[in-house]
Amino acid sequence: MQLSKYFQQFFHNSKSSGIVLIICVLISLGIANSSLSENFQNLLNSNIGTEFFHLNYSVSVWINDGLMAIFFLLVGLEIKRELLEGELSDMKKANLPIFAALGGMLVPALIYFAFNYNSGYKNGWAIPMATDIAFSLAIISLLGKSIPNSLKVFLSALAIVDDLGAIIVIALFYTDSIDWISLGGCGGITILLIILNKIGLKNLLFYLIPGLFLWYFMHHSGIHATIAGVILAFTIPTNISETEISPLEKLEQKLHIPVSFVIMPLFALANTNITFRSEVFANFINPLSLGIIAGLFAGKVIGINLFSWIVVKLKWSELPAFSKWQQLIGVGFLAGIGFTMSIFVSLLAFPDQIENQEIAKISILAASVLSGVIGFVILNFNKKPSEI
Repeated sequence: MQLSKYFQQFFHNSKSSGIVLIICVLISLGIANSSLSENFQNLLNSNIGTEFFHLNYSVSVWINDGLMAIFFLLVGLEIKRELLEGELSDMKKANLPIFAALGGMLVPALIYFAFNYNSGYKNGWAIPMATDIAFSLAIISLLGKSIPNSLKVFLSALAIVDDLGAIIVIALFYTDSIDWISLGGCGGITILLIILNKIGLKNLLFYLIPGLFLWYFMHHSGIHATIAGVILAFTIPTNISETEISPLEKLEQKLHIPVSFVIMPLFALANTNITFRSEVFANFINPLSLGIIAGLFAGKVIGINLFSWIVVKLKWSELPAFSKWQQLIGVGFLAGIGFTMSIFVSLLAFPDQIENQEIAKISILAASVLSGVIGFVILNFNKKPSEI
């Protein structure tokens, strides 16, 4: 019983998922730079599935297009809940994280573009726009009660808006060609899901089964399959009652542990297996790496704090309760931890360009570590337990 209690505490602790991710990153880097490297890559490249309905894909595709659709389903559920009953439901409260997220997306993208406007890496402009929810919240949680809870809520809401922006960018800018028949199938299933929602059907199976077909048609349409997870999330029924748990909340609770402790770690294992080859480092200092590192490390904190300052000065919103600008700077640095979403976008930006993917991944890791350490130090230095 005592062991079961420890497991429950571990899986429901916001720090734990970040710790597991860090361990998986280190394991993946260790494998990639050992004698197991070739075997591990062969495993990722090996096909699983059936040619029936054209569902025979490599392990890495199943992780990046299949399992990550479930990750995006959870993100979509969180976005919908926040919009209806969370921090984003009150416009005055929502203004700060919304505008901060916009600044945290626009400024990094502009910085990246400034480095790459005349290079062959222009397609990676969205890489430094992303914030990794799990890592950033895990680090701020390490500070415990010495940091106002309102700052953690602000960072969470900001990261959710950031993810919504990344989803829109992926749908609009990282789609090569469209199969209109498959897209029509997506539209038909989406209409069906909306009808099921409108007639008040609450059994999750009636949404999840069509959701599988939605993923199938989305995958074959040319639009990235993970978008299916977000569309499905927005059709799941919810309510604003505090006495009755909604289907959305039920699904969100059920997905939290498998996404945090299975899907994201698998993504980290599959996508951070970077071999530190001398030829990669020989070409490392280039517009691609500089754009990503400067975008995440400097662009995020500048964009978030500049847009937040404008919103507060215009009296459209106010700083999170019991917080100060120095702490918001620390949060801005934590938002520079791109990792999961940034790596995901880099795979879309440079398909089949292994060296560019490796440079992008190393740059993301470097910027994320720098941002996380600086953010933690600033917040730790500015903690004031007496205010909370």
